[in-house]
Amino acid sequence: MSFMTNYQPASLLTDADGPAAHVLNAEGRGTVVLACEHASNFIPTALGSLGLDEDALVSHAAWDIGALDVARHMMTALDAPLVASRVSRLVYDCNRPPEAPDAITEKSERFDIPGNRALTAEARDVRVREVYRPFQQAMANTLAARTGPVLLVTIHSFTPVYMGKTRQVELGLLHDADDRVANLMLQIASDHTSMRVEMNQPYSAADGVTHTLREHAVPAGIPNVMIEIRSDFIDTPEGVERVAGELVAMLFAAMKKMKLQDGAG
Repeated sequence: MSFMTNYQPASLLTDADGPAAHVLNAEGRGTVVLACEHASNFIPTALGSLGLDEDALVSHAAWDIGALDVARHMMTALDAPLVASRVSRLVYDCNRPPEAPDAITEKSERFDIPGNRALTAEARDVRVREVYRPFQQAMANTLAARTGPVLLVTIHSFTPVYMGKTRQVELGLLHDADDRVANLMLQIASDHTSMRVEMNQPYSAADGVTHTLREHAVPAGIPNVMIEIRSDFIDTPEGVERVAGELVAMLFAAMKKMKLQDGAG
């Protein structure tokens, strides 16, 4: 359907659209629980294209390109449950709380988003209820089902160039109030990868990007880390496999140092 700027549906997701979030390998028994908040560029049918052209809909603005592919490889290697959003962050960014201005953004880098302009409070509430809440519930349920040690790892990607500026960092390790895992991974990174690894780059908690960690891990004392991968390293199947393998090795080494179950072998 074509997008109408005054169209604000009372509901979003139909049966044909499928759920807003899903849990892959839900019965996985590894220590790690994975999250991929920006896994998909899917726009619910009720919103048409949000007024965007194909270039915008397949761009990094709509999703974290390559992130789900990496997360799925890690899921298999770690026997980890993986909680993934199935809706584009242009509809609602599941790594932002409802009160955040950029949870439903009107502009993403170079793209204006007509379908997000002048939303009523009711229209925003629909997106919170149908996109954000299901992801958060899936995340909470998955963590609550764990019976042993848990490590929460969120997987993201970022563009090599942003707002005209080239980014030198290739792998970012981000943390919120709990920096244990990020620090350990940074210390051992050179043993497992040749990528340029930096702490809290290209974003940090100050940019509001650690909501999932803050909501689900920090209050419960669950060790956690947010991983940002430069997208040109994971734009081929070979790159995805290599980077996922390096991250798995880093996590195993970090867990061993922390005396978590999966790192004990």
